[in-house]
Amino acid sequence: MNIQILGTGCHKCTTLAQATAQAVAELGMAAHISKVTDLKEIIAFGVMMTPALAVNGIVKVAGRVPGLAEIKCMLQ
Repeated sequence: MNIQILGTGCHKCTTLAQATAQAVAELGMAAHISKVTDLKEIIAFGVMMTPALAVNGIVKVAGRVPGLAEIKCMLQ
């Protein structure tokens, strides 16, 4: 599974990255988590508000930080 955190590095982006890593660990999944900070790449996803979470290239949430339970549902 390829997970991407889209954002410029703000506090919310960091929070989403940490929560996503925790969700992956708790689910015992094999996943590669990367951060996308380049604005052109973020816009290429169709994202206009960050932070955003993309799973295997599909944006699951944008403009907010979901809770841990919601992130787990997005990853399953």
